Amino acid sequence: MALTGLECLIPDSSRVIFDSNIEEKYLSDTLGRLRGRAKALVFPESTKEVSDIMKYAYEHKIPVTPRGAGTNLVGSTVPADGGIVLDLSRMNRVLEIDKDTFTATVESGVVLKDFQELVEQEGLFYPPDPGEKTATIGGNISTNAGGMRAVKYGVTRDYVRALTVVLPTGEVVEFGGKTVKNSSGYSLLNLMIGSEGTLGVITRAVLKLVPLPGKTVSLLVPFADMEQAIEMVPVIVEAQIQATAIEFMERETILFAEEYLGKRFPDTRNDAYILLTFDGRNAEQVRAEYQEVADLCLEHGALDVFIVDTQERKQSVWNARGAFLEAIKASTTQMDECDVVVPRDRVADFIKYTHEVAGILNLRIPSFGHAGDGNLHVYLCRDDLAEDEWKEKLSLGFEMMYARAREYGGAVSGEHGIGYAKKEYLKEQLGDTQIGLMRRIKKAFDPNLILNPDKVV
Repeated sequence: MALTGLECLIPDSSRVIFDSNIEEKYLSDTLGRLRGRAKALVFPESTKEVSDIMKYAYEHKIPVTPRGAGTNLVGSTVPADGGIVLDLSRMNRVLEIDKDTFTATVESGVVLKDFQELVEQEGLFYPPDPGEKTATIGGNISTNAGGMRAVKYGVTRDYVRALTVVLPTGEVVEFGGKTVKNSSGYSLLNLMIGSEGTLGVITRAVLKLVPLPGKTVSLLVPFADMEQAIEMVPVIVEAQIQATAIEFMERETILFAEEYLGKRFPDTRNDAYILLTFDGRNAEQVRAEYQEVADLCLEHGALDVFIVDTQERKQSVWNARGAFLEAIKASTTQMDECDVVVPRDRVADFIKYTHEVAGILNLRIPSFGHAGDGNLHVYLCRDDLAEDEWKEKLSLGFEMMYARAREYGGAVSGEHGIGYAKKEYLKEQLGDTQIGLMRRIKKAFDPNLILNPDKVV
């Protein structure tokens, strides 16, 4: 496999690394349970450099795996067949904030947290809010990331107006534009969103912004058990009160976060909690909404309602919520995730079923997630299990839970994607016809099948 030609494409030799000099972190993902092989690691700094690299790879039929911050959880950033790892994290400029069209133009390596803070300084708001704030915008688009505010504002797809994409052949194309509406042919823009780097390399995006809410307040509501907590969600929805976020969490997960962060959570006395956020133009509007929800919760069995409105409480609650994944990871020797989504009215049933699975397999399975949109994050923990026993129980646990999700009309992934790890479960969900269509789309974009091979389909 001829890779020495890469050095001729990148003027700075320090941005091309070969073979054993490639750090381990570029060969895996956040969970670290999948490891790939790579012959070269390249750090492009422009769309033209990405185009030149892809032309070279296409001509020589060299596989290319694009990545940003590497926070993926399903192996999408793991190089499957050696070849080139294309790290876009240095393409990290915010090129424009256009207040006239409420859009921002950014390179794909811009970090979500940095971008959100920047636009808020301009009195604007970028609502997509996945838990991992150090992920890049390109990675968020590639997985159609959702997050806690999706129940009110939607997911990443709802905020992408245009993309600059380098195809596997090296051709550069522009999908979409700053216009609000577009009914011009097939939506190739939407096809790119959520494609996990298998159809093209996203180098630039035009993102929709909205006015920054004037006031935000959260409620932390304890319940005696998870079923009672989750059953509160449709009551809130039916009352036509638009919460920004509705999260559920179990006491065990909160305690992991306390230990991981070394900070106290406002309340850990109860088995189950829902965390709601409300935002609006002013304090009066927000107060009216959260007061109505607080009264509803107390009427339906809530044990208390804590108003999270001071900076200290906000940091305590949301820092803990943001640390749940890392806290669970730190509590065990190895773990894997079931990023399942089910209809809202089946969330309580599914969480109850995960407890049954944990008992059947004698396996620890903590969870948390977005009760407002039915997206659950369920973690299977290895703890002290031997390798063979862990693999057997992990496989059986996934089979049981994904089968139950299909029975409930759910899907295999709500926001983290399919990557390499969940391919077989996607096949079971979609069937041969849909998988066949997806494979033909992949072939149309990528005739030589070099871009992020062995992922999704």
